[in-house]
Amino acid sequence: MAFGLALQQGGKIRNLKGKFIVFEGLDATGKSTQVKRLSELLQREGLTVVTTREPGGTPLGEAIRRILLDNKNHALSSLSELLLFVASRHQLTKEVIRPALEAEKTVVSSRYMMSSLAYQGYGRGIDLDLIQQLNAAATTGLRPDFLFLIDVTPAVAINRMTTFGKKGGRRDRIEAEDIAFYERVQKGYLEAACEETGVYIIDGELTEEKIAEQVAVRLGFC
Repeated sequence: MAFGLALQQGGKIRNLKGKFIVFEGLDATGKSTQVKRLSELLQREGLTVVTTREPGGTPLGEAIRRILLDNKNHALSSLSELLLFVASRHQLTKEVIRPALEAEKTVVSSRYMMSSLAYQGYGRGIDLDLIQQLNAAATTGLRPDFLFLIDVTPAVAINRMTTFGKKGGRRDRIEAEDIAFYERVQKGYLEAACEETGVYIIDGELTEEKIAEQVAVRLGFC
């Protein structure tokens, strides 16, 4: 599919200036791949794109990421985990995302607020209202303009993490959770998606090319 030509003919590119696009989903669903593909497409079409990820995206956020994912930190409580994610999110929003959007740059992120609802809310059992309040404070009300939920079954996600994961299949602290945890997280994602407007759910077992096509169509490229 000639995405570039379709985008130019459709005249949609200006509509994506200053927009915030987020990919969500379980670990190993291909979020980072789609962030990269979309950002490269937008850059080819002349947009200035900022890509980022959660946790991380800033020096402080990357330090928090190392704490959260380190298997040595097995004693980290569920609430401490949530607060660290929220701290990273606030720093990312304040330092990177808002300034980029105000400069009419397009921001493409792997994860944002919905991850905490799914992982710490449904996965860890933390009160959803508390998470919503913390998210609102951390982001000062900023919400994505487009949100893509790449959905795979927990069994597929765990198999991918084990087979194709980092360090020869070694899973990080969160990836190492059992299938019951990931079943709760998936349920959280799907329920959160039903309650949010404008969430587009994509079958994560499609090829990365097919997923990219669905993203392009949803964004009005063709």
